[in-house]
Amino acid sequence: MDLVKLLCVGDVVGTTGRTMFQKHSGRLREQYALDGIIVNGENSAHGKGITSRIVHFFKHNGVDVITSGNHVWYHKEVYNYMRENTDLLRPANYPSGVPGVGVTTFTTATGVKVGVINLQGRVFMRDNLDCPFKTADSILTYLKSKASIIIVDFHAEATSEKQALGYFLDGRVSAVVGTHTHIQTADERILPGGTAYITDLGMVGSLNSMLGMKKEPIIEHFLTQMPTKFKVDFSQPLVLWGAVISCEPWSGKAVAIERVAIIDDTLVVEDDEKD
Repeated sequence: MDLVKLLCVGDVVGTTGRTMFQKHSGRLREQYALDGIIVNGENSAHGKGITSRIVHFFKHNGVDVITSGNHVWYHKEVYNYMRENTDLLRPANYPSGVPGVGVTTFTTATGVKVGVINLQGRVFMRDNLDCPFKTADSILTYLKSKASIIIVDFHAEATSEKQALGYFLDGRVSAVVGTHTHIQTADERILPGGTAYITDLGMVGSLNSMLGMKKEPIIEHFLTQMPTKFKVDFSQPLVLWGAVISCEPWSGKAVAIERVAIIDDTLVVEDDEKD
């Protein structure tokens, strides 16, 4: 049985990020002989939230599972989709009763079952959520028997909390990948127990932006502490950040993790956020 190769992509920001992903995802699938793609889509609509139309966009472009985080609730239109489908995740440690699920599985073309868990951190985050460590423990009690490979998207602010979860789950899941900060870190590695780890995958959006948003209003906010409206940045060059993880389906362990960083200075995206 061959290794299973999965592409995990950081936060896709607005039309800019979606267009960049659409241009390069097919080539990445071919280049790495990918078996699956997992994308964080919580900022894919206007830079905040996601819509059902954008979910279908991702599915059309080969995405198996869309993860999210604290911004997933921004567009209420998507709630019904989340109630009826399991390919768009919200963090599993939100209170019971909210729309959607925080864990799902998909099957690769070669018949390997892959589990995906979405969790949100609590350090420096506004939401008062259940413990992500205990939530992961609870999910693994039943997911381990259903999936050969398990990927965790930990949507969190603090590097310490992300590293702690990585070590906590080392040897019990195939990978722990961080999202939320939109800045790709250079600490990708295989932990001692066989779990692939990276503190943050990064984003898909404008390179010379701040989190994929125009930098001027954000700098103005830092200077004045006055409210400003953040807008998606459409300027070139664009970047796609993520990681390709190679896993043994027979053991569930990762054997390699490779950062992906594509900078595109030719792609032009019109300033159109009419989602």
